Amino acid sequence: MVRSAAQLIRRKGVSGTGMREIVTEADAPRGSLQHYFPGGKEELVSDALLWMGDVAARRTKRCLSELESRTPSALLASIVDTWRRDLTNEEFSAGCPLVAAAADTAATSERLRQVLGRAFDGWLEPLSESLVDLGVPIDRSDNLAIVIIAALEGAIILARIRRDLTPFDALVLELGPLLDAVARPAISAT
Repeated sequence: MVRSAAQLIRRKGVSGTGMREIVTEADAPRGSLQHYFPGGKEELVSDALLWMGDVAARRTKRCLSELESRTPSALLASIVDTWRRDLTNEEFSAGCPLVAAAADTAATSERLRQVLGRAFDGWLEPLSESLVDLGVPIDRSDNLAIVIIAALEGAIILARIRRDLTPFDALVLELGPLLDAVARPAISAT
């Protein structure tokens, strides 16, 4: 149900996603909602958002582990490629559930605003650590991780609106070299 809720939020936002729809999408019995989520929709949405923050963190770590060229720009391109595939496979119908939920609920639900903060922090931390691993000074890595996520989220929104991947191209083309310029070359052991 958590995964189904996250997928529906990606397409419809929080307010556009109903509890019955989540149960149907998850192919779960209706009574399971009250059993597993006694706090109702807000509890289920919270769990879905935290789960998606974990998914983004795992994606970042996987992208880092699979890099052939160990540069910040290569990491950015790899992360962007995962979103290219998602948007293409879903015909631009689904974006990031964290942004969808933020636009929909951050001003109306203090609990969801805090959950969103935790979900984004859960994504920022491994991204910042990955940048340090690629030579970005630790005193710059947190800010650059924020810049990457902010730019990526904007590119996802623009790609969905335009129904093309050009915003991703611009992101990689313009931000990648800036990230590489900040990175120090790795010191090899002799």
